[in-house]
Amino acid sequence: MAIQSTTNINSDFFKGIYKEVWRREIPNGLTEAETDFIEEIAHLSKPGQVLDVMCGYGRHALALSRRGHNVTAIDNSKEYISEIEITAQEEKLPLITIQQDISQTTFSGPYDLVLCMGNSFAFFNAETANSILKSIYACLNPGGIFIINTWTIAEIAIKSFQERTWYYVDDYKFFTEHKYLFHPTRIESNYTILTSSGEMETLKGIDYIFSFSELEQMLNNAGFKMTDVYSTPRKRKYSFGDSRAYIVAVKQ
Repeated sequence: MAIQSTTNINSDFFKGIYKEVWRREIPNGLTEAETDFIEEIAHLSKPGQVLDVMCGYGRHALALSRRGHNVTAIDNSKEYISEIEITAQEEKLPLITIQQDISQTTFSGPYDLVLCMGNSFAFFNAETANSILKSIYACLNPGGIFIINTWTIAEIAIKSFQERTWYYVDDYKFFTEHKYLFHPTRIESNYTILTSSGEMETLKGIDYIFSFSELEQMLNNAGFKMTDVYSTPRKRKYSFGDSRAYIVAVKQ
């Protein structure tokens, strides 16, 4: 089932060439490891009730659905949602899809678990992020779990920031230019993608930067308690200098 809506802040980013590049940026085996982590952290019994917000092409939503959980997957991308629907129909998975901007969504629930993976929480400024957190809190069961995956939390972004970078993703060449700005704290980025056939795509993006302390206060204000921060899905505790974070919060 797909519900149509307007686009969100992310609508122009995951289109065109980058829609495929993003898929190829995910290391082999990461989805399986993260799905193991998610099930363990959330103590999911089958069938768990799961909401995957800004789900992208559905790697977690599909993986959890294949493991017997009832999943609702939300993203603003029509192409991603259509792709998930086709796979779910072919595999007869208990998966609901919603095409919508999560900042404009009232989540139904109740859910045992809400996911916000792939650094997507950074697409929202503090005002919008606070509103989303309150909506997520409202749709969770008591004791429900909320997991945020990020690599632009301030403690990571400050250490890893570079004004210019370039790298390959398979046969795609990726150039980036970043500006670290304030009021609000954010990284504004220009991306250029070149394909082996000579096609070129340019993108602009903004990642809003919150420290662990700021994010914890935002979670507390919404009613959550931050319980753990890991750097890998193998449950290694986060240490300063680690490049990713998996933040776990519980509905009090």
